[in-house]
Amino acid sequence: MNFVFVSPNFPIIYSKFVKSLNERGFHVLGIGDTAWNDLNDELKNNLSCYYEVWDMKNLDWKKEAISYYRNRFGDIDYLESNNEFWLMDDAELRLFGNIKNGLRPNEMDKIKYKSKMKQYFEDANVKTARYILVDNFDQCKKFIDEVHYPVFVKPDNGVGASHSYKISNDDELINFLNNKDGNIYIMEEYIDGYIISFDGIADDNSNVVLSFNETFPTPIAEVKNRNEDVYYYASTKMDEDFYQLGCRVVKSFNIKKRCFHIEFFVLNEDKDGLGNKGDIVGLEVNMRCPGGDTPELLSLAMNGSFYDAYADVIKDNHLNFALNNEQYIAISANRKHIFNYANSVEDIYKKYQNNIVSRGYYSKEISDCMGDEYFIAKFLNKEEAIEFANFVLNKN
Repeated sequence: MNFVFVSPNFPIIYSKFVKSLNERGFHVLGIGDTAWNDLNDELKNNLSCYYEVWDMKNLDWKKEAISYYRNRFGDIDYLESNNEFWLMDDAELRLFGNIKNGLRPNEMDKIKYKSKMKQYFEDANVKTARYILVDNFDQCKKFIDEVHYPVFVKPDNGVGASHSYKISNDDELINFLNNKDGNIYIMEEYIDGYIISFDGIADDNSNVVLSFNETFPTPIAEVKNRNEDVYYYASTKMDEDFYQLGCRVVKSFNIKKRCFHIEFFVLNEDKDGLGNKGDIVGLEVNMRCPGGDTPELLSLAMNGSFYDAYADVIKDNHLNFALNNEQYIAISANRKHIFNYANSVEDIYKKYQNNIVSRGYYSKEISDCMGDEYFIAKFLNKEEAIEFANFVLNKN
């Protein structure tokens, strides 16, 4: 079988997806803008072929790569990037290359437009924040009179937390309207809550094969806009009610043979017209694995390989291995270089040498949201994991 992997070199850990697919007999065919000699050894050893394009934003050049691969290797069975930025192009390439597995362009609205996601959450019996698509001041004020300040605005079709704003008064609203770019923006009632996500892999019948619960005490938008630190943690264990809720959402969106990252708010306080403290509110879906190095965190939490699990589902529609009995709370505590921290790297390793699994740096493309430097560690319980994060992020 032929699997085209778009941008297999970013993030760098994606070479592990390529390795797992190759080990299961796929011809993994890469398309990327990095020169072959600059790819890591894992990619060089596991790609069957690599087609370099000068500009990954040029869809026509990527279509030329698809034509080349079809002529050389025959029909293409799968094409994925597992990257939010390329999802629309992925769909266009599947249509162009007559690739039957995966999303086509006419299916993309429900996963690209935040306003259109809401109906699918509601079909799964999950509440969502009230909203409007921004037009003018009077329309916005009428909505705000109903939900009250603050409100939150972001592009209806956007990636990550870029161009997202909390608006707390009329002056800020006027400033936003006068200076916003040409994007269509969605305005939602502001939710005081923390984010949890339902992550995993679904089979060809939209059944959840593997699932994780991630917790983000500080929403990524606030990490970016308020320049805060971030830590988050993952576990395969979760409340049964949340698991069933997540499975309903996967079914509602008709997720098939792909990774998913579905975000929810947990209300910190009662919210008139929405719910009570502790209620779960649908936020948005991402039809790919969680970003950055989070697949490493998921592998650690499951005490196995998330990459092998993905390749198993693509090939056989189920896992071909049993999960280990001992699993972990896997946590990532991320520092920003602009801050002075109380504990040195040596202090961190001295205290947590038996827990820390890796330390690394995020690329500049995602460092504004994820931080510059991360420490990933594993623990048997949540309390110890959070103590670790507080130690890493404690400032002078």
